[in-house]
Amino acid sequence: MEKALTTVIQEAYAHGVSTRAMDDLVQVMGGTGISKSQVSRLCEEIDDRVDACLTRPIEGQWPYLWIDATYLKVRQGGRIVSVAVTLAVGVNMDGRREVLGMAIGASEAEPFWTEFQRDLVRRGLSGVKLVISDAHEGIKAATARVLSTTWQRCRVHFQRNALAHAGKSSRRVVSAFIATAFAQPDHAAAIAQWRQVADQMRPKLPKLATLMDGAEEDVLAYIGAPPVLASNRPPDGLPLRGPARTPQQHQTKLHSTTPIERLNGEIKRRIDVVGIFPNEASIRRLVGAILMEQTEEWTVQRDRYMTLETLAPVCDDVLVSRPAAQRD
Repeated sequence: MEKALTTVIQEAYAHGVSTRAMDDLVQVMGGTGISKSQVSRLCEEIDDRVDACLTRPIEGQWPYLWIDATYLKVRQGGRIVSVAVTLAVGVNMDGRREVLGMAIGASEAEPFWTEFQRDLVRRGLSGVKLVISDAHEGIKAATARVLSTTWQRCRVHFQRNALAHAGKSSRRVVSAFIATAFAQPDHAAAIAQWRQVADQMRPKLPKLATLMDGAEEDVLAYIGAPPVLASNRPPDGLPLRGPARTPQQHQTKLHSTTPIERLNGEIKRRIDVVGIFPNEASIRRLVGAILMEQTEEWTVQRDRYMTLETLAPVCDDVLVSRPAAQRD
């Protein structure tokens, strides 16, 4: 009974059940109730599993990586502060998603992102062709420095930023104009259409046109084979390792941070009952438990996020990327 009760409490904790609700749950199961300190003691057993998951070796190639952060309140030194909880989700060559890492920090400056990516590399992350995130110069710089690969700016967030420069009455038309670039068959055509749209808007919406001028490479990177700007090169001057051409089947899943935002939304939903965390260890415990659950769910799903056939062209392993009929 005690072991079963511990399991139930740990599962309830991971689902964001409050201590008061757990007390009611224990009484329903025939117990006399449970205190907040007892809940904390039982849930500390989750820590070992969370640590094992978040520090496990990362094996194989991971062509696509989504990175994002959500903000949580925590008590530090008698004050309530907001900390960034950074997540990385990748797709491997089996076409399956996994949560690859999590970090907690007080800042989203470049050193924070650089150390986060270096930790992923130390654990074995390799083969990354595209990193997708919201617009953040720290992520962009760290991606070039650590992973030497192409960065994709979330298309959805860009459009929201762009529409802020248009009047309410013209936002639908502006959105449709920008979307014509996304409908082009290849990168060269997308760039040409993007510049044409920017030039058409320049007389009446100069700020929007300037925004488009500076964002074209980053917003259209998911299509594949973008020219490498000197400002985006790694410090050693080597070219970035972007895909020669992103498979058409992947593009709808790569142009935004939607996959990881859904995970952040689930985290927010589960922790609403917590409000303010007592310390960072409690954040790692609860969020880590949610991430373990999500990875397990993705692992057992019958349908892969991406198919093996469409992933082969972006793989560095010649034996995997070449069609079977052409292998030795």
